[in-house]
Amino acid sequence: MIAADPRLSRFRPLPRILSHDEFNSGTHGWCELIGNYDGNGNLDTVDDHMRDFRPPQLSACNFFDIGTHGAMSGTYSLKLATRPITGHTAVGIRRLTMSGRGRVQLEAYLAFKTEATLGNDPALNTFGGVAWDGNLHPSEAQFGAFTMATDICGDGGLRYHTVARYQNTDLDNRLARQWVYPAVPEPTPREHFQGKVKLQYGADFTAPNPEDWHPFGEPQELCYNEVPTKVNWHYVRWQLDTEKRRNIELQVNDRIMDMSEVPVPPYEEGYDSLENLLNFYFSVRTHAPVRNFLYIDSVLISVDW
Repeated sequence: MIAADPRLSRFRPLPRILSHDEFNSGTHGWCELIGNYDGNGNLDTVDDHMRDFRPPQLSACNFFDIGTHGAMSGTYSLKLATRPITGHTAVGIRRLTMSGRGRVQLEAYLAFKTEATLGNDPALNTFGGVAWDGNLHPSEAQFGAFTMATDICGDGGLRYHTVARYQNTDLDNRLARQWVYPAVPEPTPREHFQGKVKLQYGADFTAPNPEDWHPFGEPQELCYNEVPTKVNWHYVRWQLDTEKRRNIELQVNDRIMDMSEVPVPPYEEGYDSLENLLNFYFSVRTHAPVRNFLYIDSVLISVDW
């Protein structure tokens, strides 16, 4: 049945499909991540770094030079867009729960771009050591990173994240093109409330200390395709195991990377009201004062339980 359906045959799902989200028909539950606030509904109590993540939006990929690009299939994809502020992040999250334990797989088709601009600003002719030469385009060095991650909790409040980030540039806008993971758990609103951590606007909410990020796999050059208005879709397949609490592997186009040795640090303390939590999120972060975009054509989440 999967092979006969062109919407599903582009994926390689595990036996049970939990969700299949084609954004040509809506946002399908992918929404903005916002921090927690107090019992009075006072949004001023949301942590500074989480107040302005911006919501996902449906996009037809409209550009000044070609008009409407459209998605991989149909007209609309899900677009995450940062502000033109160094360090700003946009996040789209999907909230589910687990009815079992075992392998979980996230598959998607996505593309990353910087904002296309018009004008004669000399500063944009060369950026991060990348100059326009008819092939390379300086806007590629203006894209920071995109991240795929989970937020999982169960078994008496044990909570952890699995994370895979494509670090296109380092914090000095030099091309890195490296997959990385954090060696520490993501700071939570409860830790902020307890005074254990305090992050400012523009901080990296997944792991704020750059030294806590470590590479896995070899550097991988993805298809940016020369200018900001050429959109090429990349296939990603990420598998993890919620019974063993570990990563398994990440496939990006034709490359498969073993993630079984990538650590998954749990929180030292348990969390209430999150039993069987199974959340997924995509995020995009700019390392330059330029808007960064992550376009997601479709997402399929499947399990073997």
